[in-house]
Amino acid sequence: MGAGTSPADPAPDPVPAGRGADGPDPVEEESGTTAASTAAATAATTAEGSAGSAGSGSTASAPAGQAPARRRSRRFPLFTRDTARPEGGGRAAPGDAPAPARQWPLLTVLCAAGAGLLIVAMDPFDQAFRIGTILIGAALIAGAVLRWVVPSVGMLAVRSRFTDLVTYGLMGTLIVLLALVAQPKPWLDVPILEDAVRFTIR
Repeated sequence: MGAGTSPADPAPDPVPAGRGADGPDPVEEESGTTAASTAAATAATTAEGSAGSAGSGSTASAPAGQAPARRRSRRFPLFTRDTARPEGGGRAAPGDAPAPARQWPLLTVLCAAGAGLLIVAMDPFDQAFRIGTILIGAALIAGAVLRWVVPSVGMLAVRSRFTDLVTYGLMGTLIVLLALVAQPKPWLDVPILEDAVRFTIR
């Protein structure tokens, strides 16, 4: 009998053979193995769930060894990745031609409008402002004519043919009319416009 014990106390369990005194308890080993297997199963389930949720919207489940079939949706995509080329927006010359030749309609309109702006800015002669402005409007009208006549105008085609015709033609006509009726000494007298201006000023 040792200190602090009595004959009524039960004797301690002997240490099993082959196990050290400091070895882990069998219950602890069993619980540790169960926890590890539970963690592995949870991770596998989470990975399968994420993979299934990622592919559920675009692909269907397919057997192993076969590519998954994509589902076509009639809904419009959330983000537009490409736009359709407008009618008549192809090259104005074959693909082996130089770049200026492929875009000659746009370059023609830009050069004419640029010449008109240069004349207005430099003012080299009398009535230069009026002539330069008329040249800018004529360039836009020429763009409308090219859009109507030439089958492929390259980058001069922005929207549909009807929209480009209305936009170029209307803007060019208004610019030319404003240049003709500009004061002083207008080249075009429009009585209705004069009456409207006088009524507005009064």
